[in-house]
Amino acid sequence: MLQIVRVLVASLIIASAVGDEIKNVLLLLADDAGLEMGAYLNKFSQTSNLDALARRGLLFNNAFTSVSSCSPSRAQLLTGQASHSNGMYGLHHSVHNFNVLPSIQSLPNVLREESNGRILSGIIGKKHVGAADHFRFDFEETEERHPINQIGRNITNIKLYTREFLRQAKAQAKPFFLMIGFHDPHRCGHITPQFGEFCERWGSGEEGMGTIPDWKPIYYDWRNLDIPAYLPITDVVRKELAAQYMTISRLDQGVGLVLKELETLGFANNTLVMYTSDNGPPFPAARTNLYERGIKSPFILASPNAEDRHHETTGAMVSLLDVYATILDAFQLSTNNSAFSSKSLMPLLRKEPRPQDDDAVYGSHSYHEITMDYPMRMIRTRQYKLIHNLNYWSYFPIDQDFYTSPTFQQILNATLHRDNLPWYRSLHSYYERPEWELYDIKSDSMERHNLAEQPEYKSVLKVLKQRLHEWQASTNDPWLCAPHAVLQAQGIYKENPVCLTLGHESL
Repeated sequence: MLQIVRVLVASLIIASAVGDEIKNVLLLLADDAGLEMGAYLNKFSQTSNLDALARRGLLFNNAFTSVSSCSPSRAQLLTGQASHSNGMYGLHHSVHNFNVLPSIQSLPNVLREESNGRILSGIIGKKHVGAADHFRFDFEETEERHPINQIGRNITNIKLYTREFLRQAKAQAKPFFLMIGFHDPHRCGHITPQFGEFCERWGSGEEGMGTIPDWKPIYYDWRNLDIPAYLPITDVVRKELAAQYMTISRLDQGVGLVLKELETLGFANNTLVMYTSDNGPPFPAARTNLYERGIKSPFILASPNAEDRHHETTGAMVSLLDVYATILDAFQLSTNNSAFSSKSLMPLLRKEPRPQDDDAVYGSHSYHEITMDYPMRMIRTRQYKLIHNLNYWSYFPIDQDFYTSPTFQQILNATLHRDNLPWYRSLHSYYERPEWELYDIKSDSMERHNLAEQPEYKSVLKVLKQRLHEWQASTNDPWLCAPHAVLQAQGIYKENPVCLTLGHESL
């Protein structure tokens, strides 16, 4: 009898956990997208579905990824831990071969365990994390089973697999967490140049390109486009933007199809919807960088609850690390774990917090490709950003698909031939970076003037260094003492880890 009562109580707890209003969570994830949306005041990129989602939800103006690389970013979303904590230091696929540490469990595994299998998890599209057992969704249709374009860019396939998953959830009467990993607007010119630099021609219906039935391609006249201030002001860049916007519009139409399936199958009124991107766009000073364009993330949180905030913006400082705790909180599952750098965003749906000068987000980027050994750590407050370049004596590395891009090739050739290029920085300064970079973001949003050596900012630098160090220590960063000391945390130092000098200061 007692056992029956316990089962009934457990069932009641799960029922109350999913609630009568938010029963499900849908996470829409773009691949290398920045703020190229009408909702973020981009007047060229046509994103009617994302803009409509923003109108019925909460639009974040200060959302940041903690790492500017694909696999590490996806791992942060699904573990709530910084990349140096979860072990996904770089890309998962091919020779890069990064995986999370053996002790790490991810959101689908935790949801399954904490709900005793009563919450159905699914992923459609790009997954790009491992090892597989650490990220085991109940329903998986990803690049592990399909060509990446067919499952990540073919929005008709995404629609149909979404329908299949939702029908399964309905048949089983289970609340669900569904993650849609779009592959747009990632570059593909280094692998399949015949499809265009961003695969914008693939599936377009043009001769030899095949057709995606649900996609209505939007062509952009590059001659009419404005160029963001961080990019070279050239026609080469304008043409790249036109291609990028074309794939962002494909992504946007895919979002519309997924949300339509949600509505058709009766889940629109009880599903919390999130939209964001893994990192910034694949342009200079963006992806693989901790500069603003590399970490500033689009973020929409749309609740079905009438009492929650709708058609509003928030200035709260949030991290993509917070997605993990937010999803657990939506299901009313525990988020109490000191290893996480994650806090729930659910309270923001009810009330805007008072901004504080010491509000901050943190960044930890170690690799991208296996050859890109350039670890960086960052703290970003409302006014200042401090970047610590641990391998500052090396040149900043360039990844393969960005290297072959027309934009980088124009920068490189102009540099080699000593031609003038209308860009706000030189390739030399892009490659060669100091150990510490300190910027006043309020007055210098382009991060052009490094204040780290300015005497009047000595106290600011000291405080930010200390806060960054404390965050690294609290999140068990193996690079805590780098580059001028060695972390000793074994043997006699196990209880009190220390940084022991390498003597660099005397060399």
